[in-house]
Amino acid sequence: MVFHRSSHRLSFRILATAASVACVAGLTTTAAMASPPSPPPSHSKSYPGSVPSWAGSRAKTGIPLTNTTVEGEIYLQLPDEAAAQRFATAVSTPGSPSYGHYLSPAQWKAQFAPSQAATDQLVAWVKAQGMVVTGVPASGMYVVFRGTVAQINAAFQVAEQTYSFQNSDVIGPDRAPTLPGDIAPLVSGVSIDQGRLLTRPDSVREGSDAQPSGQVAPVPLSTPCSGYWDEKEVAVPPTQTGATSVPTVLCGYTPAQMQATYGIGDGTTVNATAGSGQTVAIIDAFASPTMFQDANQYSSLHGLPALTSSTYSENLPSVYYDQALCAQPSGWQGEEALDVEAVHSTAPGASILYAAGFNCGGGLDIAMSKILDGKLATIVSNSYGNVGEAVPADSLRGEQDIHLQAAAEGIGLYFSSGDSGDEKANLGYTSPDFPASSPFVTSVGGTSLALGASNNYLFETSWGTTRQRLVTQPNGSLAYGGSLPGVFVYGGGGGTSAAFAQPAYQAALVPASLANGKRVSPDVAALADPWTGFRIGLSAITNDHSLNTGAYAEERIGGTSLACPLTAGLMASAQAATGKQIGFANPAVYAAAAAPGAAMRDVASPSMPVNMARAYPATGQTYVATLGLDSSLVSTPGYDDTTGVGSMTETFAQQVAAQH
Repeated sequence: MVFHRSSHRLSFRILATAASVACVAGLTTTAAMASPPSPPPSHSKSYPGSVPSWAGSRAKTGIPLTNTTVEGEIYLQLPDEAAAQRFATAVSTPGSPSYGHYLSPAQWKAQFAPSQAATDQLVAWVKAQGMVVTGVPASGMYVVFRGTVAQINAAFQVAEQTYSFQNSDVIGPDRAPTLPGDIAPLVSGVSIDQGRLLTRPDSVREGSDAQPSGQVAPVPLSTPCSGYWDEKEVAVPPTQTGATSVPTVLCGYTPAQMQATYGIGDGTTVNATAGSGQTVAIIDAFASPTMFQDANQYSSLHGLPALTSSTYSENLPSVYYDQALCAQPSGWQGEEALDVEAVHSTAPGASILYAAGFNCGGGLDIAMSKILDGKLATIVSNSYGNVGEAVPADSLRGEQDIHLQAAAEGIGLYFSSGDSGDEKANLGYTSPDFPASSPFVTSVGGTSLALGASNNYLFETSWGTTRQRLVTQPNGSLAYGGSLPGVFVYGGGGGTSAAFAQPAYQAALVPASLANGKRVSPDVAALADPWTGFRIGLSAITNDHSLNTGAYAEERIGGTSLACPLTAGLMASAQAATGKQIGFANPAVYAAAAAPGAAMRDVASPSMPVNMARAYPATGQTYVATLGLDSSLVSTPGYDDTTGVGSMTETFAQQVAAQH
């Protein structure tokens, strides 16, 4: 991980049922094997594409208790999915006669969504199995529910098992689920595993990337942070270039610096009206109890206009699930603060709607659908993702249908591309992260950014941090713990999809040797490197049960979770400046990038290694990093799989809008 209501304090309702308690406890507890499922009913249909890739005998760690609660989600068939894709593509593509002729939510439902009768029939079937429906969108495109392991085993003719995946024990089916003949024709896919509950923010908070070290000793080298690139340097052993001093880690760029970077303000005072008249929605799991107050304290300290009840709102569920599996409210609070404060920095005049998921699985879908079904915003920032595309194929398809609805309605979905580079270290094979790899969302990759003393743009590299530790030798001198550049730690996600074919909008700019006929991400990029990161402010949650918080404090943060809301804010500012509704941006992004005078910044690998130094006092460690080395992803002139068509600017965002 490289990370409504009005604004009064939120109280989490604690689920007190035995099943909810078992949901956590059952992950590490085995029980006697449940009786084998009874024979499936006649004319049933199985869904092999609904079995996660990680559910196999080698990964099996046990059998969950039969009263353990598991979330499920069933995706309904669109009556004509191919027609929905053609329509979403046409209204999003410059030059198409349908370009910009978006649907209302009611029109989407009437033309492309499942019938209300089909949704009602599926809901009735789920309830008849004794399971509890926790969410059905107004579009009727899927049903989120909760059932015990025993109920799921009986309903879907499986035997749920506990498997090890991503250092967690998660529950999943041992075989393809089945549905009876009267229900199966309504359904495109079934999700009855806990893999989606490993969805996490794509952010790196201050100090979270330190490596544990037994006994904490004084850091061998102090690295006071810099307010801009190379404000401060420290002496180090010779680097790859022979340099004996390198810039220190940055303190975190401010809103004024971000506006100067992307061409919104002059770098000294903020442009307070950029984005006026627009609404940007932000989706995360759970909710910070102090977000409104924290955002306004942050705004007062950094020259941003205050948010009001007219410009900030929250859409929150009444109950939350799966807190432990989803990394707790405190695990998402920094992400929420980052998203709100980053959007407010690049679009200070825009309204912000924060929509919380009741967990990090189906709850995120319900939060998204509330926005789409009410058309509550035209831009949605989503700074979270799965590990690669390790999601069942049927779930990928069901999730893409939600993205189709957004595109058809002229709503742009922006997703962070991930913080683990090509994901090979986590999965054993290279993969872009989903949902960023969906062909109907804009994937936002990351850069490392250097601003000068006058907040002038100096350079960018792709975000890929490879670092080597400094050690103290017996004679007191410093040396590297190994050869430079060292070990890859984190970097922007990207790469070639294994699941989605190449969309037409990528054909002209994405090298065929890279695409191999598949979708490649990211599409664009912005600041993400936590070593050259962004300052946020929040009152950190100190107790996830009571939601008590500490005092307001500021910290540096990074990750493509930063790049995504910065880009969403830029798009809102461009819509305000041009009077255009961009909608699903990718076809216009690639058209603008291919046109003469394109104003994005093409990011290529630096000609010489770029180094920085950073100390971690809590662990007694100091590192020298080499920037721009993003696992196997390489930034090149033109399109590449780490920064897409290039780094964003406000001028380029307006060029995208001008495609209308």
